[in-house]
Amino acid sequence: MLLQHMAGTFLERSGIMKRFLGLMVAFICVIILAGCGCFQQAIKGEAPPPAPPAEAKVLKPEEKPPVVVTPPPEAPKVAVVTPPPPPAPEVKYVLRDIHFDFDKYNIRPQDAEILKENLNWFKANPGKRVRIEGHCDERGTSEYNLVLGQKRADAAKSYLVNLGVDEKLLETVSYGKERPLDPGHNEEAWAKNRRAHFLVLP
Repeated sequence: MLLQHMAGTFLERSGIMKRFLGLMVAFICVIILAGCGCFQQAIKGEAPPPAPPAEAKVLKPEEKPPVVVTPPPEAPKVAVVTPPPPPAPEVKYVLRDIHFDFDKYNIRPQDAEILKENLNWFKANPGKRVRIEGHCDERGTSEYNLVLGQKRADAAKSYLVNLGVDEKLLETVSYGKERPLDPGHNEEAWAKNRRAHFLVLP
């Protein structure tokens, strides 16, 4: 009886152990399976590995886009005002004397040019009256030189009238040798005194 009891007890215990071991195995399997599922889920939840960096495309010289250079804005144009030219200086003409050769009253070429310059004075002074004085050097008589001086004054007047001067604005007179310009007694002084002098009348 005791043996039977012991055997029964042993059998009961063996059954319990088998059930316990079976539960343990089943539990371990569940744990293992659960671990594998978590692992697979972890794998599935991983971020994908980064893609390899794209190679930078190097443009060939002919493929490079043209560089557009924008010119700087133009500065505003400033109007340049050119001042008017200054008035031309006023030309003042003077009446110059003419001279004669010894014992002559004809107008020499160089003296004709002087009379043409004197014409500018008459144009710049319209209506002005002028007296032409005939002079001689000291040689010869007073009577002769008075006649010669008059011829010299008349010759100068005629030339100016031919140039266009109004004859009414000109008068003549002879002083002979009475009013020498140079009181000397040589050829240089005599050449200065043989002249026709122009005097502007008031």
